[in-house]
Amino acid sequence: MTQAAGVVAVAETPVLERWRHVALLLALSSLLFFLNLGGLNLTDRDEGSNAEAAREMVETGDWVSPTLNYEPRFAKPVLVYWLMSGAYALFGPSEVAARLPSAIFGVALILLHYFFILRVREPVLALMSGLMLLLNVEIVAIGRTAIMDSVLTFFTTLALFCFWLGLHGEGRARHYIWGLYAGMGLATLTKGPVGFLIPLLAVVAYLSCARRWGQFWRHAFPLSGALLFIILAVPWYAVMLSIHGSSYTESASANTIGRFLNVIGGHGGTVLFYLPVLAFGFWPWSGLLPFAIYQNYTAWRAARREIRSGWHQEPITSLRRLLGAPDVARPSELEFFAGCWLVVGVVFFSLSATRLPHYIAPLFPPAAILAACYLDRCLASPATPGLRGSFRTIMILGYVLGLLLASVPALYSTFVDQITKEFPMARDVAPGLSPVVAGAILFVGSGLIGFFGLTETRRSGAFWVAGTTIGLVMLIAIQVALPRFSHDFIAPPQQLAYIAGENLAPGDTLILYGRPKPSLLFYAKRKAVFIKPGQEASMRPHLGLGDRTMILLPSRLRSRLPAEARDYTPLLRRSGYMLLADRPMIELPARAPASSAPPPSPHGRR
Repeated sequence: MTQAAGVVAVAETPVLERWRHVALLLALSSLLFFLNLGGLNLTDRDEGSNAEAAREMVETGDWVSPTLNYEPRFAKPVLVYWLMSGAYALFGPSEVAARLPSAIFGVALILLHYFFILRVREPVLALMSGLMLLLNVEIVAIGRTAIMDSVLTFFTTLALFCFWLGLHGEGRARHYIWGLYAGMGLATLTKGPVGFLIPLLAVVAYLSCARRWGQFWRHAFPLSGALLFIILAVPWYAVMLSIHGSSYTESASANTIGRFLNVIGGHGGTVLFYLPVLAFGFWPWSGLLPFAIYQNYTAWRAARREIRSGWHQEPITSLRRLLGAPDVARPSELEFFAGCWLVVGVVFFSLSATRLPHYIAPLFPPAAILAACYLDRCLASPATPGLRGSFRTIMILGYVLGLLLASVPALYSTFVDQITKEFPMARDVAPGLSPVVAGAILFVGSGLIGFFGLTETRRSGAFWVAGTTIGLVMLIAIQVALPRFSHDFIAPPQQLAYIAGENLAPGDTLILYGRPKPSLLFYAKRKAVFIKPGQEASMRPHLGLGDRTMILLPSRLRSRLPAEARDYTPLLRRSGYMLLADRPMIELPARAPASSAPPPSPHGRR
């Protein structure tokens, strides 16, 4: 009987059962990643910038140098732009096409994770771990967003899984190690140095703690592997350097080293920033992590003591003996590797000055391994240390998260003045009941997790209750909350941008006044002039250029326009935004694309 037999009561899963696991993971991941993928209009800044850079790549035919607003964009490497551009070429520019690479790689990540665990452990554990990796907010969010992190997470995970299989494999299985170098190369082409730093730090930490450096140098083809990494990652960077010279190196340095050393875009926080991100972004499985990590740490300390005592001639024998022991209270060496991967990754990202929640997505695969293996031991042995504490932690985090969601209406009313500065319609709309319903589901689900998890005869049911709870909450967000948010807050200025783009000739001028929203470029499909509040004087040189000028702005900022633009004719109003022009006539598009031009607000003009 497998340790996870309480989750799926089988002793040995046949091939058919394994493919049923694959079918379940494929169906569920496809649902969560693809359902209503275009229901949320492009958000700012990253989604709008990335989607527009890829659109300009298709329009200009320049597949080497990314641009934004037809100016060089050196912030990120090119691989995801290529993937988005390919989706545009097949399906046309849209929100769905922009997010398609993230969704596809999200599904691929779940299947990769399952097949890796299936190769090294029992099938039921592979299913548990795959479901844990899928059923959390962070992984679903990055898989539904037009950013680099879903693709990055896939390649860093591929690199480290191949490292493990190659290092521990025999014969032809040793060649899995090439995936380490290929994965790092493609990850570097996805998001820069972080693409090789995360795998490299995990590998170095594991090899050092496990004392396997000799094995690595003998079996991992390090020199040939480094050459493969260079072949995959370096050519595009070399071409960019040859084309743009120092302007590229300065910008790339500011967005890599500068982002690590300095806060960029106001995205700071303390060194503890990622602890709540991991706790709530990986809920409900995050409640298992402290106890799993602690068991890894205690096993490693015991191994170190045994090594120092000189009981074994080969130092690694102690670690392998302790971590590979059949005692269910002890983690396996795979868990030790996952622990190194997770801990050094959290430390690395915490030391960075610029912090965002999605940065730690590459650490969720090892978190899923640790959580699944620990739950496996809890189901097999009621004496597993920390068992009851882990379920209580899940409950507490769930109650806190449920309380936060249920409090959204009250918090919204309290901070509506601040919200209105970003979203002019905030005073005229309400957040609706979906946050309260989601909070209620979390409260009920957390209670049921405790009911099952703290009762020995029902403990296996806690896994399914936890997965169902977070799955329902995410479906409410995907189908109800996010489309409503998009309709009331995100879509209005994008509607006006689309109309402006349809009515302006190539030589005309579009001015976007207010907080910069790169997504407006995607909907206008043209170059625009961004003017921030406080920089109104810089607008004057652009007024009257070309045959026609339009200004898109929040209505509240109209009084701050330069005198030359205050008598511009209001053409359209949408939910706190307005479109002005130096000439009064426009033509509404006869048929607007469903995604690129969101339907007019039912609230009418405001």
